[in-house]
Amino acid sequence: MADPNDNNFLDDPEAAEAEAYASEMEEIDEGELALEEIMAERDSYKERFMRALADAENARKRSDKDRREAENYGGSKLARDMLSVHDNMKRALEAATEDQRAVSGPLLEGIELTMRELLSVFKKHGITPITPEVGEKFDPKLHQAMFEAPVPDTKAGDIIQVAAEGFMLYDRLLRPAQVGVSSMTG
Repeated sequence: MADPNDNNFLDDPEAAEAEAYASEMEEIDEGELALEEIMAERDSYKERFMRALADAENARKRSDKDRREAENYGGSKLARDMLSVHDNMKRALEAATEDQRAVSGPLLEGIELTMRELLSVFKKHGITPITPEVGEKFDPKLHQAMFEAPVPDTKAGDIIQVAAEGFMLYDRLLRPAQVGVSSMTG
């Protein structure tokens, strides 16, 4: 813009107008440059915010998954240790003869009630028995072969004896069922 102290500023109005226009354009260019910088900074903050939001959502999902796994599988060591209690009670009940049942009926009934309660607690906490039957096919995902023996009228891989039940904790194997497997070929 023309200097008002300059006496010649009114002599050339086109030059004064051009100077004023150039000055305005310079201010606009500086303003546009500042606006572009602000917009770039805004976009950078927006991108960082979106990443932080995605990270927070992923962390929430991970912690939910970890919490669910801790709820479901956190007691697996205790559950595994309780399986021997189940096995011993089952063996005690299976070993009782009719004479012993006549003499110690109430004691054996108490053991049976305790066994039912234990199985109820197992079920409540997602522990289910794996009870293979003789003649079923051996499944290495669920069974552990304790021995192999050639048994007539069986096929290789058939279960010929069940030594101990296995157990699942929800969808995870807690203990495989211990079985004997046929080794017959042909």
